[in-house]
Amino acid sequence: MDRYAPLRHRTIALVGLMGVGKSSVGRRLANALDLPFRDADAEVEAAAGRSISDIFIDLGEDAFREGERRVIARLLDLPPHVLATGGGAFMHEQTRALIKSKAVSVWLKADLEILARRVSRKDTRPLLAGKDPLAVLQGLADARYPLYSQADIVVETGDAAHHVTVEQVINALSAFFAESAA
Repeated sequence: MDRYAPLRHRTIALVGLMGVGKSSVGRRLANALDLPFRDADAEVEAAAGRSISDIFIDLGEDAFREGERRVIARLLDLPPHVLATGGGAFMHEQTRALIKSKAVSVWLKADLEILARRVSRKDTRPLLAGKDPLAVLQGLADARYPLYSQADIVVETGDAAHHVTVEQVINALSAFFAESAA
């Protein structure tokens, strides 16, 4: 019997801070479950025809979040897939409600020092431009963790390799769906 079959009936939406691995873990999770993978940030960029950094600079965060909400709403109408959301997507009340109604949400959570080290490797994150990554992440954690905690599942990732995190997510999803069916 296919032990992953029960995990393919709903979209799996990954939420969490930047650098936690929503996209890289999401791709591997989708591959393991034989589901399509969608990255909300990439979809927003494709829809807008510009980078997220440019959207932030030219239009501001509010315009970006509204575009992100529309893109996620469209993605959630697709057949089940693994969806990597942007770090701030779950903060938007309408987006959070859509995810809650049409997907199972998984909060990938890691130590802030680990995330600061990861996000310091790239300069493509508009919220970090010219700032101390750890300080920014701490501020984001303070603001976002109360809402991330509303996710259906929480997976503490630590500094594990992606395949370990994927297995943790699969185990947590299996437990969640088994409990839901009981």
